[in-house]
Formats: sequence, structure tokens, C-alpha cells
Amino acid sequence: MNRTLVSLAPIIGVALLFFGLSAAYTVDETEQVIITQFGKPIGEPIRSSGLHFKVPFIQEVNRLDKRILDWDGFPSEMPTKDKTYIVVDTFARWRIDQPEQFFLRLRDERSAQSRLNDILGSETRNAIAKHELIEVIRTTKNREPVQDTIIPDVVGQTDSPGTIGVLYSINKGKAKIEEEIFQEASAKLADFGIELLDVRFKRINYNESVQKRIYDRMISERQQIAERFRSEGAGEAAKILGRKEKDLLEIESEAYKRVQEIRGEADASATEIYASAYNQSDDSVAFYQFIKTMETYKEMLDRDSTMVFTTQSDIFKFLKRIETK
Repeated sequence: MNRTLVSLAPIIGVALLFFGLSAAYTVDETEQVIITQFGKPIGEPIRSSGLHFKVPFIQEVNRLDKRILDWDGFPSEMPTKDKTYIVVDTFARWRIDQPEQFFLRLRDERSAQSRLNDILGSETRNAIAKHELIEVIRTTKNREPVQDTIIPDVVGQTDSPGTIGVLYSINKGKAKIEEEIFQEASAKLADFGIELLDVRFKRINYNESVQKRIYDRMISERQQIAERFRSEGAGEAAKILGRKEKDLLEIESEAYKRVQEIRGEADASATEIYASAYNQSDDSVAFYQFIKTMETYKEMLDRDSTMVFTTQSDIFKFLKRIETK
């Protein structure tokens, strides 16, 4: 009997060791454990790290990560409210908040990733479809619509409001849309024991089919703005040239006026000098009259001139004194 026990002791020891190892398990700090018996969860989830025990062979350890996990969606093409197709790339952060419910509904992270693809992808499409493109790509919110100032008409027509570079109203912005996606998806993922921590747009690109049209529109707007600047420049140039011509005419007019004043003053001074010179005696007066009459004859008479004077004409009096021989 004793010999039988001694011979079986190693086998019993190995069996006990195997039994003990099957009953004991460790939980890492990054893990949480669900114990299942015949495939069904029993007891509370084990979140504390260290050494733990279970019923060997009957109960099974199911390990779940309790760290923050990432979800990286595939770039997906979707339309905005204004029917502009864009390619949206989204990412999110999540963690297993209710391990038992997560295990019952999804079992593992692979199934969770698939469910996240469905829910986050669907909510992203819904949010994008409800908003204009400008809301999706701009982070600014609550911006009042802005329009170009009135463009002056340089050809004399009535001024009209500018229509170039109109900034449309933004009521929410990209951050608010991300928050909408987060709120809608969080409620749905909570049913799977998942806590959604954050959702963000990684990248938003234009669809290739509309990218050229968008760029053409941008080029057209820039060209219109350039034309407006050229038109305004031409108008300013016309104004400057007009002011220059006006200033030149004013300067020339003032100069001509001054020249005539100077000439008038000179003529008056000359006349005064002549008068004072020729009025000194009767002989000087007679000589002055004679000189002026001779100058008049010179201007009036030439070889082809014929003039008729009365005998009483003042201008004829010197001709009457000419003695013919």
C-alpha cells in the first residue's frame, strides 16, 4: 500500500501542480478579465491586476484591453448638403467601458472595430449630408455673411454692390459637426459597452470629379477681383490725369493773366514815359504827332494801296504840305 502511494506520489504531484496552474491566472494592469463558464459570463469583471483563481477546466479567462483604443476609418466619399462630393477621413478614440456587455455583444476587438466602422461611418455621412461644404471645412463659427464693398463705376454709370468674394454665413463649423457625430455615435455605442472618447476629421478632400470645377471657380473669382482692381486703377488714373489737365489749365490761365497784366503795366509805363517826354513843349508835341503819323503812313500805304481822304482829315494834313516839283 505504502509502495503504491510512493509510486503514485509524483503523478499526484504533477496532477496537483497542473490543477493549480489551471486554477490560477494573472491579470495585467492593461487588462480586464471576464470569466465564462460553459461560454456564459459569470461574476463581475475583474479589473484589478495581480494573481487570481478560477475553477479549472470549467471556467475560462477572457481578456479585454482596458486602455484607450484607436479607430481609424477608411477615406469615404460622401455628398454635402449642396451636393458637392468630398472624401472624408475620420478617426476616433474609444475604450471598453462595460466589459460584460461588450463581451456579450461583440466578444472581441475585431468585432468592435467592425461595429465602429458601421456606426461612425453612418453618423459621419448623416452629419456631412446635413451641412454645406463651407460648414464642414471651416472651424470658424457664428460668422456673419460678408460681401465686398460697393465697387465705384469708372465709366460714369450707377454704382452697384460687388458680388465678388462673398463670404457665406457659418453657423456651426467643423468642430460643431464633429461634436454632433460624437453625440449621436456615443449613444449607439453605449449599447455595446463601448465608451466613445473623441471623434475627429483627419482629412477632407475634394472629389476628383469636382476638384477641377472648384479650382476653375477659384481662378475665375481671382480674375474678377484682378479686373476690379484694374478697373479701379484705371479710374484713379483717369482722375489723376483729369486733375493734371485742370491744374495745367489753371496754371497757364494764371500765367497768361499775369503776362497780360505785366504787358499792360509796361504799356502804361511806356505811354506815361512817352507822354512825359513829348509833352514838354509845343515843338515836342508836334514832333510826336509827326512821327506817329509817319508810322501810320508806313503801315497803311504800299505800292498797291489806294486811299481816299477828305481835305479836312487829320491824317491828310501832312500830305497837303508836300510840295510837288
